[in-house]
Amino acid sequence: MANWDDVRRIALALPETTEGGSHDGLPAWRVRDKPFAWERPLRRADLDALGDAAPDGPILGARVPDVGAKEALIADDPDVYFTTPHFDGYPAVLVRLDRIGVEELTELVTEAWYARAPKRLAAQFRADTGATA
Repeated sequence: MANWDDVRRIALALPETTEGGSHDGLPAWRVRDKPFAWERPLRRADLDALGDAAPDGPILGARVPDVGAKEALIADDPDVYFTTPHFDGYPAVLVRLDRIGVEELTELVTEAWYARAPKRLAAQFRADTGATA
């Protein structure tokens, strides 16, 4: 299963990505100052909302292209992906880092990067890597 070193390695391999602290000082990864992945421990309101279903391991927040993509991830694998009321209506998903494989994490972080990268930078990366849109 994945860990923070995997997240860091995957994120920093993407063009123009920087690592810095989020507003609460936890690791966050940005492309041109737009966050696309971040450490997101559960807060009291999250724990209250999730109740007994609240995970206790490391949590990654990641941008997704839209709320539909978020809902699809959660529906497809609720043991890995989830959300809290704080993220209602927001295109981001929470991930149980200790339940996601490195290959799937790579796909998720890369897609999060694409969701935030400027169009020209994303197009250049696609061209450089031979990735499809």
